[in-house]
Amino acid sequence: MDRTSLRSVAVAGATALALLITTAPAGATTTTVTHDEQITWQGWSGTAWSTGTAAGTTGTAAGLTLATPVGTILYKDPHSSTRRTWAYGTWTSPLTQVGFSATELVTSWNADTPAGTWLQVELQGTYTTGTRTPWYVMGRWASGDGDIRRTSVDRQGDKTSSVYTDTFAINNPAAGVLLRAYQLRVTLYRDPASTVTPVLRSVGAMSSNVPDRFTVAPSAGHIAWGTELAVPRYSQNIHAGQYPEYGGGGEAWCSPTSTEMVVEYWGRKPSPADTSWVDPSYADPTVDHAARMTYDWQYDGTGNWPFNTAYAASFPGLEAKVTRLHSLDEVEHFIAAGIPVVTSVSFLASELDGAGYGTAGHLMAVVGFTATGDVIANDPASPSDAAVRHVYRRDQFEQIWQRTRRTTASGGTGSGSGGVVYLIKPTEVAWPAVAGSTNW
Repeated sequence: MDRTSLRSVAVAGATALALLITTAPAGATTTTVTHDEQITWQGWSGTAWSTGTAAGTTGTAAGLTLATPVGTILYKDPHSSTRRTWAYGTWTSPLTQVGFSATELVTSWNADTPAGTWLQVELQGTYTTGTRTPWYVMGRWASGDGDIRRTSVDRQGDKTSSVYTDTFAINNPAAGVLLRAYQLRVTLYRDPASTVTPVLRSVGAMSSNVPDRFTVAPSAGHIAWGTELAVPRYSQNIHAGQYPEYGGGGEAWCSPTSTEMVVEYWGRKPSPADTSWVDPSYADPTVDHAARMTYDWQYDGTGNWPFNTAYAASFPGLEAKVTRLHSLDEVEHFIAAGIPVVTSVSFLASELDGAGYGTAGHLMAVVGFTATGDVIANDPASPSDAAVRHVYRRDQFEQIWQRTRRTTASGGTGSGSGGVVYLIKPTEVAWPAVAGSTNW
């Protein structure tokens, strides 16, 4: 399984928000679900570039580009030891209030990085005390791997917060110092001898405060019961032993396999030229390609959340983000809108009937609901493509996805994702509107 860097979400004693979401279809009895977690997603694109501070960059409706670089830097790639000079410019978001006291933040971005270009995304947080964090690197990224090795950065933190691969987290929420506001800074890089520029189409962040919980109240749902989306089915397990240099091989590729299923549901996929490097005897070469193009050289895996959504958004017309959802009720709104949802889960084999395995961290795509509300998932941890479709009990699935604490096989305590998802769709498809939800 792909150990997807699931993090502990410790927020004991934090003030909870009661968020009311109605999920009934027209003519049905309204069901109200009360949530004790706080989640918001905030981002910039289009005309919003003008709200930030640009240095060498220009923002238009099409995206942020490197116009007149403000200088050059010598970058020594820590994973290849190559040294190369790059021209660069920056864009810094305005200071943005979260709207509540947050314990975690995950950035995500959509960009085009032609050969000879790349980008870096950074975060500076403001604590509830008014003091600020250092500038944390949240990712150094390019859609290809010919110029830099895309990477997260380890050993970043101060006494109050740390960055774990792709997630900013408060070290001890019970101490009472939490995240109040933040700024994002994006640096665009290009070859100094070229005018080719990266194009940042959007950047944003999911901020959250999810309380410690081993269980969650089940949601009722019903707006998408009996709906199943025709999402392609790919098994990660048939790639076992292939390209172990990318996070250990196919047995660890649940994240890119799930992402690739949704990308291809939307009619996009890597071209034959893109996959020409894959051994022609391997089935489903687009999965191998997705694994290579989501691989994080520092994390040494393909489960970096924003690297997966950035990969999805590298295909023409697609946009993607990392966020959290409050419940399967919200997932139903996406399924009803025709949008599959990639979910991050962890469980013992005894906690999910029909799975036949346990995992400390796994990704699978929710593609629909049965007529009685159970979850239809394309689970890549399957022995063949034909076996990828699973029906999982709604109550069990909601627990393994929404909780932040779990009991491990050894009797210890592990962490859960607290509702983390990848949302991927074409730009012309509208996001579903749910009263009270600000998390996408």
